[in-house]
Amino acid sequence: MRGFARHAAALVVAAVFLLPLFVMISGSLRPVGLPPPLGLELVPAVVTLENYGRLAELVPLWTLLGNSAIVVAVAVPVTVLVASWAAFGIRLLARRARHLAIVTLIALLLVPATALWATRFEVYRALGVLDTLIPLMAPALAASTPFFVLIYVWSFTGLPDSQLAAGRLEGASAWQLWRRVVMPQARPATLAVGVLAFGAFWSNFIDPLLYVQNQPAYTLPLGLRLLQLLNPTEWPLLATAIVIATLPAVAVFLLAHRLFLDDPLATLRRRTR
Repeated sequence: MRGFARHAAALVVAAVFLLPLFVMISGSLRPVGLPPPLGLELVPAVVTLENYGRLAELVPLWTLLGNSAIVVAVAVPVTVLVASWAAFGIRLLARRARHLAIVTLIALLLVPATALWATRFEVYRALGVLDTLIPLMAPALAASTPFFVLIYVWSFTGLPDSQLAAGRLEGASAWQLWRRVVMPQARPATLAVGVLAFGAFWSNFIDPLLYVQNQPAYTLPLGLRLLQLLNPTEWPLLATAIVIATLPAVAVFLLAHRLFLDDPLATLRRRTR
């Protein structure tokens, strides 16, 4: 009985989160030009796929998708590398220095993002990279957010000192320890940081709005805003664009969820044979 209640509660929670996605997909299948439904319409009376073809005629859809794909393809790996390197450096510190570094990360995490907008704008303007994709990827050079570093710090802290000491006795450098010992055991942390970074960069609206005024460099979130301004009453077209913007994030999450089911220690054992 207890197991049934637990599964029933999980289904209810899943339904709550899946309902907006279902309504969004249903809205994208509704013909343009019809009056809005009086209530919640789960399945439209008339189903059509014309909105997906028409959307590319109203906004440069492929350019928007391409720009967003370039940003995440560069920013996500760089974020993972920088965050893991920073966390591994903290892990190698003495206990007191490590605690001080963690407190510093928490303090940096409390700094509001608005405090950095003006400074970053002046830096990007001095470098001549405004109206390009570079300002959208640049935060990855600082691990995007201290929170990602803290995720790796939490993961690396669980590693026994004996493993690192054994690696040093074998003549392994810090780079080799990071690549062969630490990272294989931090696979869940890497997946978590990768998924969160993908979602952050893929859905980033503020940075393109601040630093990109050149339409060929627009990303998908800016394209959604442009579509909303052009056709504020055409919900089916906007729902279609939202579906296209949401599906990659859902696909990345589902892929990462499958990888989370693997045993991270199995990867380490395979690499050390």
